[in-house]
Amino acid sequence: MQKETLSDFFAKYIKDTPEKSFVSDQKLVLCRLTLEVAKGIDLIESARAVYITSRCLKHLFDKKPAEEFLFILKHLREIVRYPDQIYLNFDEKRGEFCFIKKIGDSKYLCSIESEKEEIQVATAFRLRDENYIKKYTLLWDWGNGAPHRSALDTPKESTSTPQ
Repeated sequence: MQKETLSDFFAKYIKDTPEKSFVSDQKLVLCRLTLEVAKGIDLIESARAVYITSRCLKHLFDKKPAEEFLFILKHLREIVRYPDQIYLNFDEKRGEFCFIKKIGDSKYLCSIESEKEEIQVATAFRLRDENYIKKYTLLWDWGNGAPHRSALDTPKESTSTPQ
């Protein structure tokens, strides 16, 4: 059985719906967080599956320009699974974490929330203002291919043999 893609999910529940119309309440496993990313947001012990709901996808479809929406549809899994940085979101904003990924010449933000012991996409958009994220607290940075030092704070078992 082939796994449903985000594009398939969109075609099945959102495509051709009128603006602001109600959609069937469905969810899709978008991806699983990598261990490095899960460590960066202290989710090592909990489930690492990230879901997107049909309501969230409908919101993006209705609110984003077509070019931006289609790009997000194609790259959302990459943004969530392999972010460049993770920031702590502000309390008054939806979602607990902001995942940032540079693709091409633009940076994209995906807000992630933990709800009912699930991790879900809250929203996603292209960052048009470089200063937007500067006031947020950086939790994790992929850097030069290595996780941010905060992701390395957990103790590891020794692999060396006793001397």
